[in-house]
Amino acid sequence: MLSAEQIINYQASSDCLKDRIIFITGAGDGIGKAAALACAQAGATVILAGRTVAKLEEVYDQISDAGLAEPNIYPINFEGAIADDYDVLAVTLDQQFGRLDGLLHNAGILGQRTPLSHYRQDVWDKVLQVNLTAPFQMTQALMPVLEKSDDASVVFTSSGVGRTSRAFWGAYAVSKFAIEGMVQTWAAELGGLGTVRVNAINPGATATDMRAQAFPAEDPTRLKSAEAIMPMYLYLLGPDSKTINGQSINAQSR
Repeated sequence: MLSAEQIINYQASSDCLKDRIIFITGAGDGIGKAAALACAQAGATVILAGRTVAKLEEVYDQISDAGLAEPNIYPINFEGAIADDYDVLAVTLDQQFGRLDGLLHNAGILGQRTPLSHYRQDVWDKVLQVNLTAPFQMTQALMPVLEKSDDASVVFTSSGVGRTSRAFWGAYAVSKFAIEGMVQTWAAELGGLGTVRVNAINPGATATDMRAQAFPAEDPTRLKSAEAIMPMYLYLLGPDSKTINGQSINAQSR
């Protein structure tokens, strides 16, 4: 197993994801878009999932124009999706690809930055639905397709406030604490029993729209770009991390 420093400084080969099928949520912008482009450049066929088709089409065009493996678009609204929708997704992926080698849960919403005593119930429900329930239901439905891979990696997105919370992070922090626990539980259940591993990644302070929403006075030029933290994503989604299971790993050293 690589050390934390080695993982952060991981140098991916140009074809480290060759022939892998990888499904990415929130692929229309930010970290999800960067991950989709990085995975495609590393040889993967990526399925771009999200609710804004126009954004997904832009990423699709970038990948296609670069002459990389043709991606797929799968529009889905995680706020309104139910278990049946994920069952349909599983059938679709199984019929089209016969397996799934990687699943990156990147989609998420911030919700309110306010004391819990003032937190709106409708916002609470929405954040927990998108950040926690949706990735749980999707992973559960896709597990049989993942198990058809010789080496499948599921990567959830965590956060620093999902390990040590801070005031006013509300449902977002709670959802990330739950993600940390779900990763450990799933990894413990799957460990040594098959070919699927489950881990979490904490992107850290990255220049994204969500970060700007959370810290509007912050200078984004002092933050790392989404592209700069992609080595960690390529590592966890690729075969070099085959023995890693149940870990929550930082994408940045600070």
